Amino acid sequence: MSIMDFNVKKLAADAGTFLSRAVQFTEEKLGQAEKTELDAHLENLLSKAECTKHWTEKIMKQTEVLLQPNPNARIEEFVYEKLDRKAPSRTNNQEVLGQYMIDAGNEFGPGTAYGNALIKCGETQKRIGMADRELIQTSAINFLTPLRNFIEGDYKTIAKEKKLLHNKRLDLDAAKTRLKKAKMAEAKAIYWGYCYCLSTRRQSASSCPSPAQSQLLSCGSTKEPEIWAEEVTKSEQELRITQSEFDRQAEITRLLLEGISSTHAHHLRCLNDFVEAQMTYYAQCYQYMLDLQKQLGSFPSAFVSNNNQPSATSMSNASVSSSTAVTTSLLPSTSNTIVTPTVSDLKESSGSRKARVLYDYDAANSSELSLLADEVITVYSIVGMDSDWLMGERGNQKGKVPITYLELLN
Repeated sequence: MSIMDFNVKKLAADAGTFLSRAVQFTEEKLGQAEKTELDAHLENLLSKAECTKHWTEKIMKQTEVLLQPNPNARIEEFVYEKLDRKAPSRTNNQEVLGQYMIDAGNEFGPGTAYGNALIKCGETQKRIGMADRELIQTSAINFLTPLRNFIEGDYKTIAKEKKLLHNKRLDLDAAKTRLKKAKMAEAKAIYWGYCYCLSTRRQSASSCPSPAQSQLLSCGSTKEPEIWAEEVTKSEQELRITQSEFDRQAEITRLLLEGISSTHAHHLRCLNDFVEAQMTYYAQCYQYMLDLQKQLGSFPSAFVSNNNQPSATSMSNASVSSSTAVTTSLLPSTSNTIVTPTVSDLKESSGSRKARVLYDYDAANSSELSLLADEVITVYSIVGMDSDWLMGERGNQKGKVPITYLELLN
């Protein structure tokens, strides 16, 4: 029974406190009550914390969009995270594209130029997909997790203490308002008490009091000044308590808010980790594509960039097999006639020929010679060399060059 009485009293006290705060808040909004202002330093800390929370949420959400553009996949990962379960592994877009290319290459035949190129491109795409997976994993651990921990942990604590400070401030201002009203009532009671005493003296001199004297007697007897003095004392004691609780809560909130600077320093380290992860990812992608470009550079001219497309005559000549000689009698008898570069042509000549470079070519290794479009070099054949390659010379430089990048000159 005593426990029930205690719960009822506590419930009534909480309801009274809530009602008092609601009245104080409403009167402040209506401009009918004064409001205790926080010091400038605490206000700046509160503003800084709110700004940090605002931009941390935006950066975190946009980073998630950057790393995982698929909203359905993000929702699925969020659900698994809340259930404290590991999300199932799924292939990303690069890996899917890479597998399609590999399957198509095997279908067309790895021995064909197009099939072989598709397989090489597919393998590169899958390597890029693996690098993208590593970027997402590293960024989630080193960047997104600390940001999320701040939003869901540190800032929630700050928000809780901030709300408690707001309530303590309302209690303090309500206590100030009650003390002010009690003092006004006390002064009024003292005034009416004085008037009551004066009227009593005058009544003794007159057997029939006037209507004004009757009113003074009525007002003076409704509330004694001693009662309001007791109320003022009680309100002053309540004000001291609420002031102490407010000052204590303000100090706790201030200490928490000063930790925002440490949070910024921690997020700066996480940002450096994120930048390093991106740098590693893009460096890997660049190297993968550079290697792929070099591999495709040894393929027929059909795989050359569209920026250096050959003329119709050159494309027709380049499409002819290197093992088939072109009959020179079918071509016009003008100088610099374009013929198909073959090993048999060079063997029939004096051993070396001049050739014009059709497209830019970057050497894949030290045994090859880099080429610039429209330059003229000397080429010749070496016994045992692949039929798709010739030996090229440019001054003191020497190296293998692909025949599909050349026009042999008469």
